[in-house]
Amino acid sequence: MPRVRALLIWTGLGLALILPLALAASSEYLAWRDPFYIVAGFAGILALCLALVQPLLVRGWLPGLRLTRGRRLHRATGALLVAAVVIHVAGLWATSPPDVIDALLFRSPTPFSIWGVGAMWAVFAAALLAVLRRRLPPRVWRFSHTVLAGLVVLAGAVHALLIEGTMEPVSKAILCSLAIIATLAAFIAPWLRTKRRISSDLL
Repeated sequence: MPRVRALLIWTGLGLALILPLALAASSEYLAWRDPFYIVAGFAGILALCLALVQPLLVRGWLPGLRLTRGRRLHRATGALLVAAVVIHVAGLWATSPPDVIDALLFRSPTPFSIWGVGAMWAVFAAALLAVLRRRLPPRVWRFSHTVLAGLVVLAGAVHALLIEGTMEPVSKAILCSLAIIATLAAFIAPWLRTKRRISSDLL
């Protein structure tokens, strides 16, 4: 039974990650796009996929990965997420510098740009906190990193949902929803664990 459960979890996660990428790769919009724009777009999709994986790793919810190993992978995946965001922005800059400047200065008329820039700065801030972890009180660090991670996922999901581009709408909506649900579950899990412990002690 545990093996079947593990197989189902890994299969479901694989489909949630691979389908949006595969469907985007078959989009008719790609025929009209600049190569830099295509690379930037897929880096953005990859970042969204990593946003789903991150909370699963940090809570040790993926079968076969112990909590300590999952958290090591969480840090490595976080670095990959930062790289994906940098490539995403750099690719868009190579395609149209004025649009990127307007977005970074929050002057863009497109709402999705504001959400995207917000997600970008939240990613960078969360990465900086990860580097400074040993210099901050554990509770302060944990709370700050958690809040920033939530902003990354929420802003990134809204950013993706507002864009009508290469991503297939249904798979994109499912991926965004799963990332938000996984992040919320990761936030709530410690509180539920504490509540259960208190209840068991009272009994």
